[in-house]
Amino acid sequence: MAKAKNTKKKEEKARPVITGASMAFLKDYINNASPVGFETWGQKLWLKYLEPYIDEQFVDPYGTAVGIINPGQPFKVVIEAHADEISWFVNYITDNGLIFLKRNGGVDHQIAPGLRVNVHGKKGVVRGVFGWPAIHTRIGKESETQPKVENVCIDCGVRSKKEVEGLGIHVGAVVTYQDGFDELANDFYVGRAFDNRIGGFMIAEVARLLKENKKKLPYSLYVVNAVQEEIGLRGAEMIARRIKPDVAIVTDVTHDTGHFMINKRIEGDVACSKGPSLAYGPAIHNKLLAFVEKVAEDQKIPVQWRALSRSTGTDTDSFAYANDGCPSVLISMPLRYMHTTVEMIHKDDIENTIKLMYETLLELTPKTNLSYL
Repeated sequence: MAKAKNTKKKEEKARPVITGASMAFLKDYINNASPVGFETWGQKLWLKYLEPYIDEQFVDPYGTAVGIINPGQPFKVVIEAHADEISWFVNYITDNGLIFLKRNGGVDHQIAPGLRVNVHGKKGVVRGVFGWPAIHTRIGKESETQPKVENVCIDCGVRSKKEVEGLGIHVGAVVTYQDGFDELANDFYVGRAFDNRIGGFMIAEVARLLKENKKKLPYSLYVVNAVQEEIGLRGAEMIARRIKPDVAIVTDVTHDTGHFMINKRIEGDVACSKGPSLAYGPAIHNKLLAFVEKVAEDQKIPVQWRALSRSTGTDTDSFAYANDGCPSVLISMPLRYMHTTVEMIHKDDIENTIKLMYETLLELTPKTNLSYL
């Protein structure tokens, strides 16, 4: 009997944070398009999943979605991610039906050739490819035939501008990659736009755990999925002014620096599967960071560290410097191959990041000392 009891305890301890239902949501969420300025499709999915775990919700004029737990309290805490993914805009259609583009966010033109895309036109989605002539047929010097924004273009299988327009494609139509979620060996996941829809997934999971474990918070918690981060933190800027939080816990992704092409002396030492990354930097509130570090230590959650010069480059900056200043901290997910269609993350990091945010919220109170001096 004693042996069976011990086995049960071990099983309970090993129970994963991510459930079958939450994994199904993650796959749908990653496979759904949510380009900068057109996040509506993804935000609807996200709010539908979040709804059972919150008390109130609203969406601001530009699409930032917010769920509120325990509303109406004088002390307000935000957990935040951003919903948008990098993409392209249709910019010019040639007479023979090729489509040239303009960046929508920091999309990498070098990965484009050979990839499949969805063009979101007025008549729905049109499939296309980034066509690229065979290496032995390209005209010009090698330096002139490398992928550039001005020479990569989309072919939708038509041969005139009129046919392209007949498909509902127009200047300003947004273009996203088709690649979606997949599972690799050793609990690695791969997909398009884990930057930063994995953050949206994790903050929703924190809300789920609070609800299912019947936790009562001594403050109002705002679960925020912001828009337009990829073009300058715009959604966070707007929502920070509206909510005026007292504390902000922001999650985003950061680079796994283990690849041989990345200089660790510049980018630091961060690796997938070794825990979320905490950052030191001017926008990071020192006492709030120390508080999170202590939670990680007490709960035996592995973490990694980075140093950031000037800005964090994430929505943390918008919250930290909004209004009268808001104590803010950044918890980042290690990720390989950022801004490609094969962004790679590890299941352990997802679960440990969720746990760290969850346990931090349980420890945090309006009386927590976050004064500067």
